[in-house]
Amino acid sequence: MLPTSRSRPQPRPAAGRSWSFSEMDFSDPKRKSRYLSKIIMLALLTAMCVVMLTQPPCHRRIPSVFSVHEPGVTHVLVTGGAGYIGSHAALRLLKDSFRVTIVDNLSRGNIGAVKVLQNLFPEPGRLQFIYADLGDPEAVNRIFAENAFDAVMHFAAVAYVGESTLEPLRYYHNITANTLVVLEAMATHSVKTLIYSSTCATYGEPEKMPITEETPQFPINPYGKAKKMAEDIILDFSKSRKSDMSVMILRYFNVIGSDPEGRLGEAPPPELREHGRISGACFDAALGIIPGLKVKGTDYETPDGTCVRDYIDVTDLVDAHVKALNKAERGKVGIYNVGTGRGRSVKEFVEACKKATGVDIKVGFFSRRPGDYAEVYSDPAKINRELNWTAQHTELQESLRVAWTWQMKHWSGYGQPQAMIL
Repeated sequence: MLPTSRSRPQPRPAAGRSWSFSEMDFSDPKRKSRYLSKIIMLALLTAMCVVMLTQPPCHRRIPSVFSVHEPGVTHVLVTGGAGYIGSHAALRLLKDSFRVTIVDNLSRGNIGAVKVLQNLFPEPGRLQFIYADLGDPEAVNRIFAENAFDAVMHFAAVAYVGESTLEPLRYYHNITANTLVVLEAMATHSVKTLIYSSTCATYGEPEKMPITEETPQFPINPYGKAKKMAEDIILDFSKSRKSDMSVMILRYFNVIGSDPEGRLGEAPPPELREHGRISGACFDAALGIIPGLKVKGTDYETPDGTCVRDYIDVTDLVDAHVKALNKAERGKVGIYNVGTGRGRSVKEFVEACKKATGVDIKVGFFSRRPGDYAEVYSDPAKINRELNWTAQHTELQESLRVAWTWQMKHWSGYGQPQAMIL
């Protein structure tokens, strides 16, 4: 039977045994002082943590104005906002008192365009620039998590027909896959309004002119195909029960011109001049950057054998975007062609450029460019009727003169503003 008495002597601890606090011998004053100091320090650290965790909100970090919804203020995410069209759209939005966040990886955009906007609108809460790649889902999701967006204008895309035939996979990834990333982030964070920058290239080479929104879409180059795929994804998602989105898809034609007040313009990277817009090539020839202008294709079935295009001034184009944003309705989709309704041939364009620049540009004629089509111009009746939008800057020579004025003042590009890097 086990003993029940608790008075039995306990054996002394073996040498080297660790002691608990209750067993510590504080007969030595120095040892006692050291242990008391440690206890006091631990108590002070604990108290500091408690104070920090329980302090009132006014003593904590104040959230950015971009991270909260503010009554009466619409916060628009502009992807590709450092690019030619995106920067002009951001300028218009800022002028109209929208709050703007630009996200751009600067692979095609100009940091200088962002600096111009920052200088024009330096007030806190107006504009922020975030350097990030839409091909990085984690970065995109973090941007949406940290910002309270009300709408997205999605411009970011590589956009050269000729280049798309040389690098098709890059175009499908950059346009189609990245649009999916943006849509997923919008869905996750309940951002319900999308204005999508599409293109007339989704129509391919239609049998009938002018092009209406009902014209069948049969794109003939990777650029147009990638944009159509992105459109299909957007439309499919908009039909789902979980969506409840406001969607506006703008299919626009050939963009020219620049800000009438001379603050912004087009400045593509030098390595892309070969694939760039005809206006850029005309200006390069006029400036002597290239020896002359190369007109590719003179055997199309058009009045003078060169391609016919509908040239839309960038100021009119961004006006269409803002009107689309203001007219967007929850649960509805709007698809619109954005053009003047008038086609001009490449030869007509070159003559207008000569007059606008005052330079007798040397012109050479070459074989067709892969992926090009003979004739494309719009019927803008639907956007005229439903959005009350009509192109105002329709004089080709005047649009080119305004753009030329900007080019003459910006031979060496822009400066470098600060960016938030993600």
